Amino acid sequence: MNDARRISPASTGQAADPVAADDGIEQGKRLIRVADDKGLSLAQRIANHFYLLSWKTPIHGRKLRGKYPLKLLAVPNDDICGDARAGQAMRAGYFLFRGRKQIIDTVDFARLDLGPAFADHIHSFRWLRDLATTATREQAAPIAEGVMRRWLGAHAETPSEPAWRADNAGWRLLFWTAHAPLILSSSDLVYRSLVLNCIARTARHLDRIADKTPMGLARLVAWCAIVAASMLIPGGASRKIFGEAGLKRAIDSGFHADGGIVSRSPLAQVEAVMALAMLRAVYDVRREAVPAFLEEGLGRAVPALLGLIHGDGGLGSWQGAGAIDPATVNAVVQASRVRSRPLRQARDWGYQRISAGATVVQVDAAPPPVARLAEAGCASTGAIEISDGPHRLVVNCGGAGLEGAWIPADLAQGLRTTAAHSTLVLDDCNSTALLPDGTLGKGVTEVELNRQELDNGSRVDLSHDGYVRRLGYIHRRLLLVSGDGKEIRGEDMLTPAERRRKPSKLPVMLRFHLAPGVEPTLTADSQGALLRVDMGALWQFRTGTGVLSVEESLWVDGDGRAHPTRQLVVTSEALPGGSSIGWLFKRSG
Repeated sequence: MNDARRISPASTGQAADPVAADDGIEQGKRLIRVADDKGLSLAQRIANHFYLLSWKTPIHGRKLRGKYPLKLLAVPNDDICGDARAGQAMRAGYFLFRGRKQIIDTVDFARLDLGPAFADHIHSFRWLRDLATTATREQAAPIAEGVMRRWLGAHAETPSEPAWRADNAGWRLLFWTAHAPLILSSSDLVYRSLVLNCIARTARHLDRIADKTPMGLARLVAWCAIVAASMLIPGGASRKIFGEAGLKRAIDSGFHADGGIVSRSPLAQVEAVMALAMLRAVYDVRREAVPAFLEEGLGRAVPALLGLIHGDGGLGSWQGAGAIDPATVNAVVQASRVRSRPLRQARDWGYQRISAGATVVQVDAAPPPVARLAEAGCASTGAIEISDGPHRLVVNCGGAGLEGAWIPADLAQGLRTTAAHSTLVLDDCNSTALLPDGTLGKGVTEVELNRQELDNGSRVDLSHDGYVRRLGYIHRRLLLVSGDGKEIRGEDMLTPAERRRKPSKLPVMLRFHLAPGVEPTLTADSQGALLRVDMGALWQFRTGTGVLSVEESLWVDGDGRAHPTRQLVVTSEALPGGSSIGWLFKRSG
């Protein structure tokens, strides 16, 4: 990795700061001691509720003050490369985030009126990784220090949201310590003391709020930061015991038993594995044994993540995530040090993976996540994605959680609908309702799933109740994938639900969104299409029911950029006695 992340002046051949040497503190490595840190006593736990109500007040600010200056014990490696474009942008004088630019010198750090995601990006200091990827320490430190000074001026003494929200504070502590040379190279002792004091304040802040943070990624990151602080700040033995117990609880509650994160978002899964990998690097630099529960957590989370990888090495577009690029996925997996095969069947995580020959089929076979666990949950139950080697064939639009310059808020809401996924849409309704406030409403509550591995391929049979309450129909999808992966047969069935009044005749649209580079040509009978894949094999699509048409669509990449593409749409009807649409994808080459 580049030398912007090295531990001490000695390791880079630089002279030590003479002023720092006088007090026995190495340059770039001083901290404020946590006063009498003995973990959380019973009395403190009882006081937690009051503290959570008061942390935005001056009372909290007084509690965060440290007393004794000490040095940073180590600087862990950050083995994951940042975004080179964002790093170059910072060297040119502006932040770059999902297509949006903001001149650094004009940023009001007290308000950061840039949108929630952009503000979180700045408050989390993950841009330090981007900067370190594209610049040496000498080039990057002045830029990082300039931003740091202005951020501290606005937030060091005033705990407020979103700057001090647990997930932002947790990420900030992890990135501050991993890239400490960039923010602690100054010979200004007042500034350096302020930085290190804020690191210690952040750790104590997280001590008190981590368990009250929403379950899932945010709570996991908060506890990762607490454990990291316990090993990087002197006198952290008690905090380490407290932190590891909290981290174990966060892993147990934040991941399903099969390793998938509770929000069901591939983007959140990547972030969770990354946080655990960054914490593992802290254990490594301190030469301490990694706890068994952390190894086990990574050992479950990585195969679940790999289960959503397509033939090109990137992730599928599920639950608000875009198609996260192969380099990012590979870097995070490498940093985890877990070597595993992709998880094929994940009942709780909710994704089924069928791999045959060069073909990969992914299926969403679970209800959407609970509304409070996912900001960009999607009504995608039953949807599929298909790839042929390095080429994607059938996709979901994706990107609902990547709001930015290319994805405005209105479009992000549209990308969460059932119609934005490759599945059946009944009466132009979502299988799970999207409420006006952006949360998920009523819809799919139960999914029945049966999977069989046959001599000649794989069979997946799933059904959901998303349309039962409103429209009276059960949607069942049957998939058959041949052993060589060259044929994917499907049948979508709508049957009247029991104990419901007789449903009426309703319009049905069966949608298959095509990846960029796939060009469809309809056959003369409007029952099929030839799918020419750029630099790939020729595929055919056939349906035995309804009328096939080609419509415009879009696909969102991992950066939140929308690409125009096409979709196959089979138009038919749901009949009160039941109806079905059979279809086939067949590889010609």
